Amino acid sequence: MATLLRKIGLIRLHDRDTDGAKHQGSRKASKKNGGKQCNAPSNESILLQSDHHHYHSSSHHQQQPHNHKRCEQPPTKDASKDRQQPQQQQTGSKVPAGGSSNGSVPGQLPNKQHCAQVRSRRLMKELQDIRKLTDHFISVELVEDNLFEWNVRLLQVDKDSALWQDMKETSTECILLNLNFPDNFPFSPPFMRVLSPRLENGYVLDGGAICMELLTPRGWSSAYTVEAVMRQFAASLVKGQGRICRKVGKTKKAFTRKEAEATFKSLVKTHEKYGWVTPPVSDG
Repeated sequence: MATLLRKIGLIRLHDRDTDGAKHQGSRKASKKNGGKQCNAPSNESILLQSDHHHYHSSSHHQQQPHNHKRCEQPPTKDASKDRQQPQQQQTGSKVPAGGSSNGSVPGQLPNKQHCAQVRSRRLMKELQDIRKLTDHFISVELVEDNLFEWNVRLLQVDKDSALWQDMKETSTECILLNLNFPDNFPFSPPFMRVLSPRLENGYVLDGGAICMELLTPRGWSSAYTVEAVMRQFAASLVKGQGRICRKVGKTKKAFTRKEAEATFKSLVKTHEKYGWVTPPVSDG
């Protein structure tokens, strides 16, 4: 019996020593790790982490090839045409040299249309303003219903002038003038000449040409109106001591446009050479 008890005691002592050695080994390992006790992950947690990592890596690999494939996909023919269409719209279609696709010279037709519209609107407004005048200074008639050619009647001049006295004595109701408006009016002056009666002096020259700086391209301004030009002309007639011609043989000779144009061209050259301040008497 005693022998049996001793054997049991030895077995217990052996187990206790074995457990103590295990505990001492774990304590030594913890000391080597800086005194921190490391809890090794269980097999279940390792499996969960590996499954989570596999899920993310698999989803990333599923998306990444799709994006990479979309970036490296070469453009189709339709897409290249879509990119070329805006460039063709900006540059426009090719036009043959010397004309447009419809056979017209580029830039001429739109400019002509624009100038015609500007000229028409301006002259229509001029007509309306003249008809609203209350002093009946001038009146306008269209030549053969042509908006771009007017016959203007100057009904009044300075009543203290010799010209006004001549008009009363000769029963001359008005001084008739003709105005032709160019294509680029109001940016160029109209060509104005006297039709009747035949005048002397007053800056009226051969053919009825008028010596006035504002009627030249250099002296003209688009702000000038027909009314303003006519008032300036009436003042220049009096200032230049204009008179109605009463000489025998000359009163029946009418002014002509061809002569007026030649005279006006000549006087413009003369004044460009000598200036407009003190023009020669023979040139107006």
